[in-house]
Amino acid sequence: MSTPVDEPELPLVIARQGYFYAGGAYDETQPGTPFVGQMYVEFQIPHDRKHVHPIVMVHGGQQNGTNWTGTPDGREGWAQYFLRRGHAVYVVDQVARGRSPWHEKVHGPLAPLNREFAEKRFVAPERFEPWPQARLHTQWPGTGKPGDDHFDAFVAGQMPSLADYARQQELNSAALVDLFDRIGPAVLMVHSQAGAFGWVVADRRPNLVAALVAVEPNGPPLRDIANLGAPDWFKDDGRYKISGLGDVQLTWDPPLQAGEHLNYVQEEAPSRPDCVRCWSQQAPARRLPNLAKVKILMISAEASYHAPYDHCTAIFLRQAGVTLDHIELKDIGIHGNGHMMMIEKNSDEIAAVIAGWLEKLERT
Repeated sequence: MSTPVDEPELPLVIARQGYFYAGGAYDETQPGTPFVGQMYVEFQIPHDRKHVHPIVMVHGGQQNGTNWTGTPDGREGWAQYFLRRGHAVYVVDQVARGRSPWHEKVHGPLAPLNREFAEKRFVAPERFEPWPQARLHTQWPGTGKPGDDHFDAFVAGQMPSLADYARQQELNSAALVDLFDRIGPAVLMVHSQAGAFGWVVADRRPNLVAALVAVEPNGPPLRDIANLGAPDWFKDDGRYKISGLGDVQLTWDPPLQAGEHLNYVQEEAPSRPDCVRCWSQQAPARRLPNLAKVKILMISAEASYHAPYDHCTAIFLRQAGVTLDHIELKDIGIHGNGHMMMIEKNSDEIAAVIAGWLEKLERT
């Protein structure tokens, strides 16, 4: 698949750029009445704008907006890719991370970073094989070891996340809803942990989310798992997600009453080899009427820790009446990617898949 810019060294002409903060409010309960809960938003509008809807890019856990603006081996990121293709782009730093202020007494403590975790899950899972597909990972630049320039460049940009994941979802969903109210209809692109925010924003503002691009969104549905390696690849960690997709409730039909949970059941055997046993609703399934109004693309990589369960997210959504396109990269000839596909060696090839989907959507 060809890329829109054959000569990346050509100047990228920006008509307008800047930043602002979305969401947040003064907290009268804290000394000094600080402004808290705001999200840093950086935007660029290309001179040759070809698409009506801008793209809002939301990074995942332990990351920041630089995931979209460059790669560890020094290439342009997906922000520049889509700018060159004529999209306006908004890149955020999640609440309490990066250039979005963190207030410990309001937001709670941060979870510490762990270099070994980054090495095993993101950079070089093929060396550790904590899940069956990890051995297929080939797309990380460099050696994938500490001391390698590309490894160090990635780890240098990692940032602690709020320890309370439910609190992250509450704060970031609210700030993103405010952002969409401010800028109007846009494409929402979320990665990993931010998937939990994407479902909420689309549910709260289906009229403003022109499309939702979920790049390996948080999962699997209903209950999380831990990757422990062979032979116990997928251990149930016991944590229940109140919406099935996260810790902020969605709009269900029929509605869930206060304190009521979804009724759910697990597959007796995995529907795919080397994958988890999916959880889904017991029949009759409740519906997600607001999410059903939104055009959704989910992208999954061949060697990621999401490879064993992203199909479960698709099953869960479809059972709830939500139509989505789920592209598994291996099925279209793109191999060897891990979870951080937007900064791996073939990142432009994957961006082209998303761009093609968005452009097809515009034509329909």
